Amino acid sequence: MIRAGIIGITGYTGEELLKLLSKHDDVKVTRIYGRSSSEERDLKDIYPKFAGLNLKVEPLNIKQIPVNCDIIFLALPHAIAFEIVPHLIDLGVKVIDLSADFRLKSAEVYEKWYKVTHTAKDYIGKAVYGLSELNDKEIKNAFLVANPGCYPTSIILGCAPAIKNGFVDLKGIVIDSKSGISGAGRKSALEYFKNEHPNFRAYKIAGGHRHIPEIEQELVNLSGEKTIVSFTPHIMPVERGMLSTIYINLRQSVKTYTVIEKYREFYKGRKFVKVLNEDVMTGIKDVVNTNFCEISVKIDERAKRLVIVSVIDNLVKGASGQAVQNMNLMFGLPETAGLI
Repeated sequence: MIRAGIIGITGYTGEELLKLLSKHDDVKVTRIYGRSSSEERDLKDIYPKFAGLNLKVEPLNIKQIPVNCDIIFLALPHAIAFEIVPHLIDLGVKVIDLSADFRLKSAEVYEKWYKVTHTAKDYIGKAVYGLSELNDKEIKNAFLVANPGCYPTSIILGCAPAIKNGFVDLKGIVIDSKSGISGAGRKSALEYFKNEHPNFRAYKIAGGHRHIPEIEQELVNLSGEKTIVSFTPHIMPVERGMLSTIYINLRQSVKTYTVIEKYREFYKGRKFVKVLNEDVMTGIKDVVNTNFCEISVKIDERAKRLVIVSVIDNLVKGASGQAVQNMNLMFGLPETAGLI
């Protein structure tokens, strides 16, 4: 039985993690920790629905974690994990970090985009980027997994087979992504539904979103070529779900059915990625509350572009579900354990 702990429970990802882990046959959630040395609280006072777990949110005591936990999930805001991760790794505890603190392989790039000094640079190289479908071998042997962002998950899974098969031009990639409001965090979501809902808007356009270097880093890893994307995120008036539409110019003439065959070959055996038939267009209702990514592809012959539509649940495959999938790999369990 895997003994799991969570640091940070009050956000959407912490709540979703607890829901998934508490139903996992091979996991026992043994500890939930707050971010500081504040007073102990009953979990049921935060989430009455979890009263049956009989857990408390305890003050963070890093030295006690190895006694109680085999793995720790960090569901914390950015720029906090690198204060905690070095201690946990040095104590022999496996860690899955759901923030961006160890996703980027360059501390300088991280500091440029997140506007903070990275204080755990020596541990960046120890982290494995936790996109399960692409890095499963590395994840199996990892002690520190950097769980991907939700937008990058939908985009990289959508692009990877086309890039690896070499029939697309990586210059001029345009990505148009829409997220449910939960992707902005609980505080922002409450403000949105109180003051702005219903609304549908773009934000942080023209290269302003922090996920851009993560997306470009992983596309470069796939292609070996310098890649610059034009990425526009949107907030849509639903609680959860994410849809990315990606436009990539073709290097050669290719038919839609050929692209579908290549995508299915690339994801053969990957339980959580579904590549749909040519006449089927995916949507967020098909994946909400699941760990699946569904992909539809179509060749725009007139414009000589590949159009990819990739959908996930931003809180599951885009965060907590993928974290559980990574944990399964780290402990030699089937990827689907606790998720299907």
